[in-house]
Amino acid sequence: MELTIDRDMYSYQYMTASNNLIFRYNNTRHHKKLNLPNFPHHKHDGSQENVISSNSPILIEVLQEIENILRR
Repeated sequence: MELTIDRDMYSYQYMTASNNLIFRYNNTRHHKKLNLPNFPHHKHDGSQENVISSNSPILIEVLQEIENILRR
């Protein structure tokens, strides 16, 4: 038997201590006009305005991304 998890809504956000956005993943449907290939999944990369297509990451993937950023 395969275990699957359905997430109706998600948001993972990583910010600096001074509240500057590093990234945020979510599946809020507010960027339909951008015609992103994986709509509604998207990533705000570096700023609220920089919206790119993304997969639907799971928490461990987000934590690994943060770890990679911290190692730079």
